[in-house]
Amino acid sequence: MTKHVHFIGIAGIGMSATALLMRMQGWEVTGSDEGFYPPASELLPRHGIRVRTPHAADNIPADADLIVVGKHAKLTMDNAEVAAAHATGKPITSYPDVLAGIARARQSLVVVGSYGKSTTASLVAWALTEAGCDPGYFVGAVPKNLGINAGLGTAPEFVIEGDEYPSSNTDPRAKFLHYDARTVLLTAAVHDHVNIFPTQADYEKPFVELIERLPQDGLLVVCKDEPHAMRVAAHAPSRVVTYALKDTSADYYLTDIVYGEISRFTLVARGKELGRFHTHLLGAHNLQNMAGAAALLLEKGLLTAADLQKGFASFLGVVRRMDKLTATSSVPVYEGFGSSREKARAAIDAIELHFPGRRLHIVFEPHTFSWRNRATIHWYDDVFRGADHLFMSAPPEHGAESHDQVSYGEIAERVSHNRDVTVVRLGHDQAENIETIVATLAPGDVVLLLTSGDLGGMIVKLVARMEELFGAPSLSQNEILA
Repeated sequence: MTKHVHFIGIAGIGMSATALLMRMQGWEVTGSDEGFYPPASELLPRHGIRVRTPHAADNIPADADLIVVGKHAKLTMDNAEVAAAHATGKPITSYPDVLAGIARARQSLVVVGSYGKSTTASLVAWALTEAGCDPGYFVGAVPKNLGINAGLGTAPEFVIEGDEYPSSNTDPRAKFLHYDARTVLLTAAVHDHVNIFPTQADYEKPFVELIERLPQDGLLVVCKDEPHAMRVAAHAPSRVVTYALKDTSADYYLTDIVYGEISRFTLVARGKELGRFHTHLLGAHNLQNMAGAAALLLEKGLLTAADLQKGFASFLGVVRRMDKLTATSSVPVYEGFGSSREKARAAIDAIELHFPGRRLHIVFEPHTFSWRNRATIHWYDDVFRGADHLFMSAPPEHGAESHDQVSYGEIAERVSHNRDVTVVRLGHDQAENIETIVATLAPGDVVLLLTSGDLGGMIVKLVARMEELFGAPSLSQNEILA
């Protein structure tokens, strides 16, 4: 008899990925959320998962065998559906617990860190897939090559993007502590999620706990370029392997880097050159991610250097991570996942590296709690360095009462300290905002979108308008026939 699981808060990236994995295992899956948005709104119906909005007590199916409650579904006193779930007396759990059960019999490769983990985990999963392996994977984004953010696979390997965020409203443990990791790749431990971790020391604690749990015969792969990560790595009882972009003291590093539309580099392992590699991905940070993925896969003996050359060359990246949105516009639009200062800065550096001398216009939404919190207002002092225009939308109001939120005006005033950047505050009229943005543009400029939200639904409309204004002219029927 088919078992039935119901997800409360299913539109979240981790919840939707877990729901997909359970569907692949043969469960009947239903869910609910306050809103239904991509990628969940595209992926879940495709796999026969029914979703209701908004939250309501009667969303819970009478035949549900298990209920999974997400962190953002709020407590029982604020969410009638969560209260009803507890009243049923049926088993209630979190998605990290479910994922841990799915991966328990597999060889888990857990990728963690304050940035780079979605791309690195996707790259590891894709390189294994391209080499003929069929790994399981769970990623907090959608890898373009794979087209979906989770897969069961049949091989022993299971790639997991691990999250330091609390597991649920009743379980404060970091999500990645559920996975009994024996192999961990740590990209960075730079302070983030200030609403949960007020200080750098608070932020490092779950990473330290994860690393201290590694068995002596386990493996930690860590980025030597990031000092906080290296400090955490000192707690490892296991073998530690380091990687870096260029640091020749690391076990794995890159040399002879040439950046371009296709970037090329040589991978070096303990002083030995392993060959020439190339990638279509933009930015030094993505080459650093490749060094980490290579270190993990080679140290585990899962792939050869030749396998990696093939996998890196064919890897298309991750949706919303330096994602080119325009097709023909002479003003290209790239989307960076600007959920933190480090991610925003990496995206800006990538644009400057690949489009030197061109004017950069940034459209920014301070969407995450970290961008909206008074404790991190200093991020705005220099994060947009190098931009010509900054078009900024107002910070969202959801959750504003739960932390010390700064105002729209305070953010704009702080950014304006950098006198090289012209700050434009966007209003509530989308059409007017789009015309304000495009009026500043000229052929050859570059636009970078930085948000972990959706700019109020403006992204698709802005890109369409730019293709209309700056795209290649369409051919007439006579020109096509000619």
